[in-house]
Amino acid sequence: MELISRQRIKELYADKRYQSYFDVGLFFVLIFSFHLLYNFWNYKLDYWPIKGTVDKLFVWASALLFDQSTWVLDHIFRMDFFTKDQTIGFLNNEGTYSFVTVAPECTSLKQWMHWLFLMLIFPGPWKHKAWYIPLGLVIIEFANVVRIVGICLFLVHYPHDFALAHDGIFKIMFYVVIFLMWAIWNDRFHHTKTVISTGAKRNREISDN
Repeated sequence: MELISRQRIKELYADKRYQSYFDVGLFFVLIFSFHLLYNFWNYKLDYWPIKGTVDKLFVWASALLFDQSTWVLDHIFRMDFFTKDQTIGFLNNEGTYSFVTVAPECTSLKQWMHWLFLMLIFPGPWKHKAWYIPLGLVIIEFANVVRIVGICLFLVHYPHDFALAHDGIFKIMFYVVIFLMWAIWNDRFHHTKTVISTGAKRNREISDN
């Protein structure tokens, strides 16, 4: 069977009926590719050649996340809790204590790198990437604070379901946030540029005629 030519792929992509399939496919390819690259860098190379810098970033980011999360629990939810190092302890509805530790692995660093990798490669105008990428980093950090706070509030009522909250509900939420930010970019900036460029080309062709 003959492979689909590059020209045919371009024609399919230009067809609005198939554009979203190509875009979503590219999104998942980039996300999965980075996941593999990150795991290789982490588990095989141990963050070589900048392990010292990465370790310091993890420590800094986890301390930042801990401070932000405890501030929200204290000032917004008025939750009674105590802390030791970077562990949050609180009474659950069974009368026992639940604990959430904000470890370096809980930080947004991997998701920040996911976002940078995705947005630097994905097509779109650089003048908008200059502000949209930093905005995305802030939103990802905000989402992580919501994740930590959400896990604590969840454990008050369901103290035996930490895995469901940590590995299920709030981890999925994290990547849904990234997907929604990308979807807004794709719809409002990437394809807007394509439409404008196509319209300008057609206007030039009309003027030439």
